[in-house]
Amino acid sequence: MSEFTTHPGKDGVDGGDSAPGDNLELENELLEQSLGIAELAAERDRYLDQLQRTAAEFANYRRRTEQSLIQDRKNAARDLMVQIAPIMDDFERALANAPQDESQHVWVEGVRLIERKLAGLLERQDVRKIEALGQPFDPAVHEAVAQDPDNTDNVVVEVYQNGYTIGDQLLRPVMVRVGNMPKAN
Repeated sequence: MSEFTTHPGKDGVDGGDSAPGDNLELENELLEQSLGIAELAAERDRYLDQLQRTAAEFANYRRRTEQSLIQDRKNAARDLMVQIAPIMDDFERALANAPQDESQHVWVEGVRLIERKLAGLLERQDVRKIEALGQPFDPAVHEAVAQDPDNTDNVVVEVYQNGYTIGDQLLRPVMVRVGNMPKAN
């Protein structure tokens, strides 16, 4: 028996014994093809990895851009509310100081309506007035501009200027005088 394997030809006829060089050539060709396939698979995997990374980077970019846009809107709204808050204070002072005999005049009612509209606008923008009178002094939301000489209670006894929050952020602190809690008679 020969050490070479015989394979029938296309037409089923024995093609004779294959030379050792033919098998080696065939093996080399198969090896080259499988190396080519492996290289193509590695290249495919690199492109897939690059595509996945690019998609993730784009998703992160889009998320950061959206967050930045939301923060910019919040900052713009906050800046506008900082400018509107003193106008609200002016309306409140004007109504508090309107002469009692003129409180039913049309112009006073008009100012009162404007003040209500402005208060509604602030409320829709989540701007809230900080209630301070009679509250313990809190340096996080109160700005003490005066203090009674015999102060031991550290309670807000007078509000000079209202303070506001927007959401959970301080918009403007309340300007207050700090003193002792008024004694009940």
